[in-house]
Amino acid sequence: MAKHVHKTVPSRWTGPFWAGMRIGLLGGSFNPAHDGHLQLSLVALKKLGLDAVWWLVSPQNPLKNSAQTQPLAVRLAAAQQIACHPRLHICALEDDFGTFYTAHTLTILRRYYPHCDFVWLMGADNMIQLPQWRDWNKIVATTPMAVFARPPYSLKALHGKVANRYRRYRRQKPCVFRQSGLPAWIYVAMPLNPMSSTMIRAARQTDRINNKKPRRRDHHHHQKPHY
Repeated sequence: MAKHVHKTVPSRWTGPFWAGMRIGLLGGSFNPAHDGHLQLSLVALKKLGLDAVWWLVSPQNPLKNSAQTQPLAVRLAAAQQIACHPRLHICALEDDFGTFYTAHTLTILRRYYPHCDFVWLMGADNMIQLPQWRDWNKIVATTPMAVFARPPYSLKALHGKVANRYRRYRRQKPCVFRQSGLPAWIYVAMPLNPMSSTMIRAARQTDRINNKKPRRRDHHHHQKPHY
C-alpha cells in the first residue's frame, strides 16, 4: 500500500523527506504537458504500487529543437495545471542539478536520494528512441524501467533494439518486477491515448496561421440595392 505522500517539492535538499518511498520518474520536455502524461502517471501509481510520480521537466531535450521549446517556467506552470493529483509532483531537478542527460541525472538523483527506490517511466515511443540517448545501457542497467503502451509504437518497441537486448530481463508481473534485481523492465498495458505534445504544438501552430489570415471582406453591402 502506498504511503501518505506530503507536498514537499522534490529538490536537491529534500532527500530525507522522501526516504523509503518507491517513486516513478517521468522525464521529458513536457512541451506542453497533456492528459496522456496524466493517464500514464495514474496507471503507474496503481499498477506498480508507487508512492508518488515525479515529472522531471527538462530545461531542454538534447534531441529536440530548442526553438520550438517553451521557456521552462511556462512548461512547469502548464504541467502543474495538468497534474491534478496529490501524488504527482512537478519539479525541475535537471535544472537544479545542471544536467541534460538522463543517465547523469539518475546518477546525481541517487546521490541526493540514497534511500529512495526509483522506477523510470516511459512511453513505448521513447523505448524505440532510447538507443539514441547518451549512456542508455547504463540507464537500463541501473534503474528499473516501466514501458507503457502508446499507439502506434508498442509493437515496434517490443521488437526493437532495447527489448531484444534485454529480453531475458523483462518481467511479466508487477509483483515480480518490484522484487527483481537489475536490470529489470516491464511492459504495462493501458488504455491507448493518442494525445502527444507534438500534436498539440501542431494544432496551436495551425490556429496561429488561421488567425493571421485576412478575413474575406463582404462587398455586398456596398452595392446599390436592385429594385
